[in-house]
Amino acid sequence: MTKKIHTITLGRRGFLQGAVATGLAAGTMPLGQAIWAAEGAMLNAFSYADIDKLDPGFYQNGYNVDVMNCIYHKLARYVPGREWEIENEAAEELEQVDDTHIRFRLKPGIMFSGGYGEMTAEDVKFSFERVLEHDSPVKGDWGPLKEVQLDPDDKYAGTIVLEKPFQPLWTITIPYGVGHIVSKKAVMEATGDGGDFGMKPPAFSGPYILDEWKPNQYVKLTRNPDYSGELKPGYDEIRIIPMDDEKVAERAYEAGDLDYTGISLSSLSNYKANPPADTTIKEFPSLYYVWVGMNIDNEVTGNEDLRKAIQWAINVPQIMDAAYFGEAKPSTGLIAPGLTGHREKALIPPEGDLDKAREYLEKAGGPPAQPITIDTLNATTWKTIAEVIQAQLGQIGIQVQVNVQDSGSFWTLGMESEGDRWKNMQLVVNRFSMMPDPFYATTWFTSDQVGIWNWERFSNPEFDKLNDEALSEADKDKRAAMYRKMQDLMEESGAYRFLTHEASPVMYRDSVEPALRPDARPLYVGFKPA
Repeated sequence: MTKKIHTITLGRRGFLQGAVATGLAAGTMPLGQAIWAAEGAMLNAFSYADIDKLDPGFYQNGYNVDVMNCIYHKLARYVPGREWEIENEAAEELEQVDDTHIRFRLKPGIMFSGGYGEMTAEDVKFSFERVLEHDSPVKGDWGPLKEVQLDPDDKYAGTIVLEKPFQPLWTITIPYGVGHIVSKKAVMEATGDGGDFGMKPPAFSGPYILDEWKPNQYVKLTRNPDYSGELKPGYDEIRIIPMDDEKVAERAYEAGDLDYTGISLSSLSNYKANPPADTTIKEFPSLYYVWVGMNIDNEVTGNEDLRKAIQWAINVPQIMDAAYFGEAKPSTGLIAPGLTGHREKALIPPEGDLDKAREYLEKAGGPPAQPITIDTLNATTWKTIAEVIQAQLGQIGIQVQVNVQDSGSFWTLGMESEGDRWKNMQLVVNRFSMMPDPFYATTWFTSDQVGIWNWERFSNPEFDKLNDEALSEADKDKRAAMYRKMQDLMEESGAYRFLTHEASPVMYRDSVEPALRPDARPLYVGFKPA
């Protein structure tokens, strides 16, 4: 069989055929010859938040995808390493025939647990189309999906049909969250209408199953006895332990309670100078983006001149020094260096300008009579950011109250579905994860995301139009210009002060061989004992 990796950096067109390509995460030996980890081996790993949705059609946040990667299949998956590449997973063949047609053929013999039988193209069709049929909040990940056509002569084959070209298809849609395939029979039995099954997966097909979940304590994954794929699980058990604060995770690692964790940038230099025993430290670039958002629909922060006064009063390099100990750099927008649409410069310089801030504050009618609030997650870095901003705004006479939230409270702060809390939100320190396509940064700030993930309630018709057109634009330079303009529009609204993309250092035991994406996100199915 021919084996070819589709390299994301070379464009979306590509042909994947045959078994999983060789690589860091690949294991291509037949089942009977596979070398599994020693009986009883267990991995304890850190996550920055607890899971809250394991339905790939309706998922929220990357930490859910980390688990879904272990318990389901996708047509193709990311390859661990320093380059953004994908390789076949459930697909035996995967080919983009033209701009709007992607043909696939599944590998025979992929089984669902619980007696739900073999995966077929009918499961693929059901998994992908339900995202649109049930108006999922992540339906944008499928963009202009029209349908999945089944091959009448081959139960494993079908064609994904798009209404128009969709550039993020290979970088996000297929290898990430909504690309996971679920059992049609199992989901229909569990939900009745094929809708959201939340935290109760009715069947598994990946190397692991969800054995136990104790909210805010751990996620326990164990080997799937029905798994028949090439990528053999490296551990009998994986425990993913949520911790809001990386500092807490660092102490847990030093105490021997974790085998793998992220490192806070404030701790990085110390760890590099004096690493824990038998530990490897690696540094990766980050696709996270951190910003201060301001609620346009709040009675106080609805004043555009006040928002612009706040923008100009925030000195980003001071935040980098205080919160990240100089290990992170100021960002120019949502889109990280190296990605299409990255801006070389922001409209407001990183240092800001207190005189300009005071000019805007005078136009706004002076400081608010009552302290404004800034909400932040209960983590050392984020609290420090909020406290520095509190001091910086104090220099122009704006009083600030810092509200520290736990993860459950914070991540629903601006969601209308959770009641009227969003109306009182004024400033928020926020941090989103991203994927290697600019679409995954900008799509959360469109008008239809207001009250969902668009907590600033920014609504701009030009932004929405550009965001839609950029999804189909094949000319890289034209597409980049669109995304740069979108970031300009966000900044011009006064609702955003971009801070940093951070960085992604990690540490792990020398007894562990990790499998990491180019941005250091863990691909747990590829972890194994060293």
